[in-house]
Amino acid sequence: MSALVGHALEGAAQVLFVGLLLGAGLPAVFALGIRALAWGDGGDAEVVQGRPQPMGRLLAYVCFALVGLGVLLGLAVIVGGGFGVELGLEGMVPTVRREE
Repeated sequence: MSALVGHALEGAAQVLFVGLLLGAGLPAVFALGIRALAWGDGGDAEVVQGRPQPMGRLLAYVCFALVGLGVLLGLAVIVGGGFGVELGLEGMVPTVRREE
């Protein structure tokens, strides 16, 4: 009985982690990218909007790339499930397995 409860708690922890990562993590990274694009502007008092700082632009592009990669990975998992392919992460290495 104890092993069953431990296994259920382990599964619940994994679901919670993925939910936090995708549910709050990706929007937070996107918001960080938006803030990085606004880095260095003078604010509401400025008549002419300046270009963002080069470091801010680089940080924004990295954030947007991470969000895009997360979205594409999610789509790949959904489409792969439709074709009978299971995508997973063994450790930190992506793996592809045929479902039988």
